[in-house]
Amino acid sequence: MTRIILVEDDEKLSKLIKIYLDKQNFEVTVVSDGNQATELILSEQPDVAILDLMLPGKDGLAICREIRAQFKGSILFLTASEDDMDHVAGVELGADDFIVKPIQPRVLLARIRMQLRRSLTNESAVIDQNTLLFGQLTIKKSTRSVIFKDASISLTTSEFDLLWLLASHSEEIMSRDFIYQKLRGIEYDGMDRTIDSKVATLRKKLCDDASLSKRIITVRGKGYLFVPDTWH
Repeated sequence: MTRIILVEDDEKLSKLIKIYLDKQNFEVTVVSDGNQATELILSEQPDVAILDLMLPGKDGLAICREIRAQFKGSILFLTASEDDMDHVAGVELGADDFIVKPIQPRVLLARIRMQLRRSLTNESAVIDQNTLLFGQLTIKKSTRSVIFKDASISLTTSEFDLLWLLASHSEEIMSRDFIYQKLRGIEYDGMDRTIDSKVATLRKKLCDDASLSKRIITVRGKGYLFVPDTWH
């Protein structure tokens, strides 16, 4: 079982994250005081350490500085700050990723899985410029074909173009503005729901439960995120 140490002093938030990740079969230990974090992380060596930037006792940057050389796992920062200087400092100290609050649990889960995949085995691959492979999903641009779980998936031209765009930018949040510019060459007017409709169709054809999608997820107020390690 994947082990995570979450260092977060917001009791309500840490409880929410723990409950959600526990349901995803992660073993989560919560620490609320920065002074206790370094020793615990180095002794336990979890797969992932999630550090709040601002903590009582010792802040996340200080903890990262102390553990990085001896810690083999991934380090993710949770922060309410969008200050580039904080992000630069974290990266220089060895942080693997930043997640800005307010946190959406499914996005956090996707970012954790991304780090685990990088640390262990890469489950997604670009075979060549015309082929993308994610688990049991194969997308071929040259033939505009999609195979999932050994079954050929019939897509319209526009559906294929959308899937290719999302998959070729896996682990990146694609805004509606970006998608409209790339696929239609126009700016998103804030009203057109064509892209949303096509995403819904892709989810249905690719067996992604619309009520709790985990393969092509909606990031509220941001856009869509293609999650590469869920295509089993």
